[in-house]
Amino acid sequence: MANAKIIAAKQQAVEEIASKFKASATTVIADYRGLNVAQVTELRKQLRAAGVEFQVLKNSLVSRAAGSADLSELQAVLTGPTAVAFSADVVAPAKILNDFAKKNEALKIKGGVVEGHVVDPAQIQALANLPSREGLLSMLLSVLQAPMRNMALAVKAVADKNEATA
Repeated sequence: MANAKIIAAKQQAVEEIASKFKASATTVIADYRGLNVAQVTELRKQLRAAGVEFQVLKNSLVSRAAGSADLSELQAVLTGPTAVAFSADVVAPAKILNDFAKKNEALKIKGGVVEGHVVDPAQIQALANLPSREGLLSMLLSVLQAPMRNMALAVKAVADKNEATA
């Protein structure tokens, strides 16, 4: 029979993981098998710099936490070694893990949760390929400035034409 302290500790761990699932904007689940210590240390350093919490967790605990957080579809990817990245930033964990997986083929993204919806690895990769917030704002600004720029160019062309005829 299991010790009551061990059961209580595991229940607390499941509750903590479930609360992290609910609090995170994005959670990415990856298989880190095949990475050496230096590679994992580098990955953790990059994730920590972006404010992403990265943990290696037991599948049974993550499975129970996913069930209590209404993310039971996530249980399908919980096989083999599992590392979980929790973040309040929607794009950061996907971008960092995807870039790291391109350089280190041993890291495999299994799936994740984006704003409460379970997503597959292809959707995580699509999220990672989005431009940064600054890039999106820059694109929006250029779209908004285009009509004014075109009007200014038209006025300048008319002024140049009138100067040439005068």
